[in-house]
Amino acid sequence: MLTNTAHLASLFENATEGIILTNASGHIVLVNPAVENMLGYKGAELIDKPVELLIPDRFRHHHHEMREGFYRHPSNREMGQNRDLYGKKRDGTDVPLEVSLSHYRHDDELFVIAFLVDITRRKGIEASMIKQQKELEKISSEIRKLNAELEAKVEERTIILKEALQRLEQSQMELSDALDKEKQLSEIKSRFVSMASHEFRTPLSTVLSSASLLAKYTGADEQEKRNRHIEKIKNSVKHLNDILEDFLSLGKLDEDKVETRYSGFDLKDFMEETAEEVKGLLKPGQQVQYAHEGPSDVVTDKKLVKNILFNLISNATKFSAEGAVIGLKSEVKPGSFSIGVKDEGIGISEKDQEHLFSSFFRAANALNIQGTGLGLHLVKRYVDLLGGTINLHSELNKGTLVTIFIPVNHQA
Repeated sequence: MLTNTAHLASLFENATEGIILTNASGHIVLVNPAVENMLGYKGAELIDKPVELLIPDRFRHHHHEMREGFYRHPSNREMGQNRDLYGKKRDGTDVPLEVSLSHYRHDDELFVIAFLVDITRRKGIEASMIKQQKELEKISSEIRKLNAELEAKVEERTIILKEALQRLEQSQMELSDALDKEKQLSEIKSRFVSMASHEFRTPLSTVLSSASLLAKYTGADEQEKRNRHIEKIKNSVKHLNDILEDFLSLGKLDEDKVETRYSGFDLKDFMEETAEEVKGLLKPGQQVQYAHEGPSDVVTDKKLVKNILFNLISNATKFSAEGAVIGLKSEVKPGSFSIGVKDEGIGISEKDQEHLFSSFFRAANALNIQGTGLGLHLVKRYVDLLGGTINLHSELNKGTLVTIFIPVNHQA
């Protein structure tokens, strides 16, 4: 039967994390085999050496001060939040690390334990995901260009769209593989794969079939048929473009590239202008009814509010039947204003409402309706940027009311 001491020694020797023990003067007392494998040293080479030996030269001159500060106020902590940490290998090269510190006292002497994790693979995945984001941005640009030239080059653009689909599917597979290897992302990956397989293939199938049929309508009296298929292709490419715009917006938010720019404007005029702009989103017979209460001057980020409003109105029209009324209401009070968007659509179950603001989530009764599952997630992220809150009330087959509350006490 192994003693407790034997168990601890075995844990130390077989731990997959690197473990370094230093004394009160910052000299290395013990290292485990994981450190030797990680940094290329033999254990004996490090004993009694200052821990700064393992710090890259560009960081070493600051490390002595930070170490002394820790020794004055020791505590268990994770190191490197919001910045990258590196260790120096025996051959002089750097290795990215995740570091956590612990400490104890023995015979009135302070000892510090550093736990090291090699995150080279994680950094590789992050670099791969950034590369995929850039590829998506490039593909989005290509699709927008194709949309502008569509009527003159239908057959040529169809071929390019097929190539774009292949690249997107390849990126999807690579992204899914990366997400598989990161904890707590399996659910997001599943939703993304489900959405992309439907939302990308459906419009592209329409483009391919309509492009093939166009070649058959060669008679002068068949222009109406040609126009009908050209319109289908336009709508499909626009849908693809909307999907990619959602991805790009999410990417910018995740990378903290969205900045708030506050300015003063008339909320009532802004709402009326937006209501006019969204008429192109309405189904036959649908109409927007708008009402305002209170004063109309506000100070906030006008562009972000417009993004929020367009997403909410787009959802309202999408999930409502033809002839339905879309209700808009704004109200300004001291220190804040609110915007409400109400529809008469299919509604959302209480169970699904718990997940509505998650990325790529689609409610059970909306799976057959086009969408990425990013709309409300983006709305929530934009509202958070503005320091606001969002409320949602919905009943199945009766409709949904989404209300946002935004503070207006910022300086323009």
